[in-house]
Amino acid sequence: MLNIADTLHDWCREARPFALATVIQVSGSAPLPPGTALAVDADGTAVGSISGGCVEGAVYELCQQVLADGGIPARARFGYSDDDAFAVGLTCGGEIEVLVQQVAPTAQPHLTVALEEVVSGRPTAVAQVVDGPDELVGRMLCLFGDGSAHYGTLGGAREDRAVVAQARALLRAGRTGLVEVGGDADTCPDRLSVLVHTHASRPRMLIFGAVDFAAALSQAGAFLGYHVTVCDARPVFATPARFPHADEVVVDWPHRYLEHTEVDPRTAVCVLTHDAKFDIPLLRLALDLPVGYVGAMGSRRTHDHRLDALRAAGVPDNRLTRLRSPIGLDLGAHTPEETAISITAEIIAHTNDRTGRPLSHSTGPIHQSASGDLSPAARTAA
Repeated sequence: MLNIADTLHDWCREARPFALATVIQVSGSAPLPPGTALAVDADGTAVGSISGGCVEGAVYELCQQVLADGGIPARARFGYSDDDAFAVGLTCGGEIEVLVQQVAPTAQPHLTVALEEVVSGRPTAVAQVVDGPDELVGRMLCLFGDGSAHYGTLGGAREDRAVVAQARALLRAGRTGLVEVGGDADTCPDRLSVLVHTHASRPRMLIFGAVDFAAALSQAGAFLGYHVTVCDARPVFATPARFPHADEVVVDWPHRYLEHTEVDPRTAVCVLTHDAKFDIPLLRLALDLPVGYVGAMGSRRTHDHRLDALRAAGVPDNRLTRLRSPIGLDLGAHTPEETAISITAEIIAHTNDRTGRPLSHSTGPIHQSASGDLSPAARTAA
């Protein structure tokens, strides 16, 4: 639902009831992931998408039915239909399960607060019961910030504690996921399936080297939703005017800046200087940090010399295997803009644990199935 947070926030502030259709499970090559939502208000206004167009009409009608039926939740499964694929099925061949519920903002005021947090760009998680006892389906519990505070309830203190623990982990990973709790007669007798929607702070892209390639990469990184930092020790080159798409431009020695800045498993470190006096101390530190991606620009000869220097600096081979060098995928890139696409394509493939091969040269599902497992997706986000 957080894909349409802006509109839902407006509707909640106006206390306007609406039907919310949420993708709760996908399989095969479904076009959009769990948590994606479409909403319809009483006037018939629709916002969002759950399939990229394949089944929107059927889901819209289901939303209107739920509103007309007094808010009784409904669920539907859409898959490929040989007879009528464009009308009611997914032409991509995947399958999705959709839950449609009525949301009355006055009954769940914590949702309005959660959407306010999302719109303001602050980390937020919304846990939504998608399966369980009828009276609990659709209930929501919200976590803010680091997850230390939560509002709302899913039915009882034990259920809430169980969900909050798993929701915090998903929030730290910046990942939406389905979790199962309960089913224990002594603790949580009601078994619940809970979809945890997360809105995390933007992942970071740290670009070292204030060069033309960095200008193009900062633009590509910003387009992908990264919080982009460009760092260089040379003040004449590291200026905001040269990098208008970066969130910040820092004048400092790269390794010194990296040593004191915040990183996490979603952080991408891109070293574009190919100058040993900057690269070696920087990469020595970067390869020892819990970041998701470390890449360095340079020719294959530069790469070989770099590896020798890093080994001489005490970096073990098991750390060196983390280094993506020469940086980027083999796209035949020449210009800074083409190189930026090559680098970001490699980051996307690495983030999603994919090969980067052409889809036309591979078989199997295009999209990985979603689950509550935090590995390997916990390294990145969302």
